[in-house]
Amino acid sequence: LLLTGGPGTGKTTSVRAIVALFERMGLNVLLAAPTGRAAKRMGELCDRDAQTIHRMLGMTFNDQTGEVTFTKGEKEPLEADALIVDETSMVDLSLMRALLAALRPGCRLVLVGDPDQLPSVGAGNVFSDLIRSGRIATVALRDIFRQAEQSMIVRNAHLVNTGMPPKLKNAAANDFFFLPRRDSVRLVETVVELCKTRLPDKMGIPADELQVLTPTRRGDAGTRSLNFALQAALNPPKPGKQERRFGELIFREGDRVMQTRNDYDVVWQKEDGTAGTGIFNGDVGKIAKIDPSGELLEIVFDDRTATYTSDMLAELDMAYAMTVHKAQGSEYRGVVFIGAPCAPSLMVRGVLYTAITRARELLVIVGDDSAVNKMAENDRRSRRYSGLKWRLRKGGEEK
Repeated sequence: LLLTGGPGTGKTTSVRAIVALFERMGLNVLLAAPTGRAAKRMGELCDRDAQTIHRMLGMTFNDQTGEVTFTKGEKEPLEADALIVDETSMVDLSLMRALLAALRPGCRLVLVGDPDQLPSVGAGNVFSDLIRSGRIATVALRDIFRQAEQSMIVRNAHLVNTGMPPKLKNAAANDFFFLPRRDSVRLVETVVELCKTRLPDKMGIPADELQVLTPTRRGDAGTRSLNFALQAALNPPKPGKQERRFGELIFREGDRVMQTRNDYDVVWQKEDGTAGTGIFNGDVGKIAKIDPSGELLEIVFDDRTATYTSDMLAELDMAYAMTVHKAQGSEYRGVVFIGAPCAPSLMVRGVLYTAITRARELLVIVGDDSAVNKMAENDRRSRRYSGLKWRLRKGGEEK
């Protein structure tokens, strides 16, 4: 079963109901998602344990060959009668193949997601192809519930998804705001002011629950420039606070950082003593401690603590601001989105829609209204030819 829908349409409520139904049937149900943050959110919303797909499949990495393998597969399938996967639009072809190979005959599979968000970083556009094949039962939730309809975040997300510009000026809005800033210097100053004082003081959302999102890494409105400004404002140097320079970056105790590539060897531990390996591209953590020598950094990724040596710093970047692509699968209490002109390939509806739907309670767009409107109107998508949709259709016809 494929379950799709935008914000406010009841996906979470539906998943809870499906889980409860399966459990009443006496089925062993597993919950999974592509990223650690998505899995954590899924577990919290369903009040059940959820894990990443990689961990569920028992991923291992061969240092010599660089090959990724999974302990779970056809010979050793998952002990599950039903599996529910959230944020399926982020799952690429190779991971979906491994997932399907690990299901035993008769296992019920529910794939949940929003096909209008950005596709997976890896090859393919699996979730969208599954839907468009017409060969798999699909439930599309389209109606917005009354309570959600009051949210301008939800309403504007649906407007953008239909190609309409979001309502940027609405005096009655209490969760969606637009601040026009065409000058790049003033834009950065406004973003810093929002995160440091205005939103924490006036909206009650602390800085560590806010996330700045931008379409691009480059330029004055890109992640590099914004991260330098935000770090200086939110976590400045002070006596006794350890730091470690690496190239143009200075990693400091208290900094929000992001893993920029998959590292299957990093050892982590939870407070309950559970240990494991692997910190993955896009995982966000906070530097808790830096050894006075600067050679060891202790970083907390949600509920996992990992120790990094200085030669691993090339894997890290600042995460006060991140690209919309990196934010896929995550949700934040408050989001500040940079709606400014950038590369044409990034001025697209999928980027704007994904950015809006990352915000749970508050969204502030800072930038140029004409740029935001152009993004809403531009439905250009990267075309990915995997053959999956065609093969599913062909297979159905042969039957």
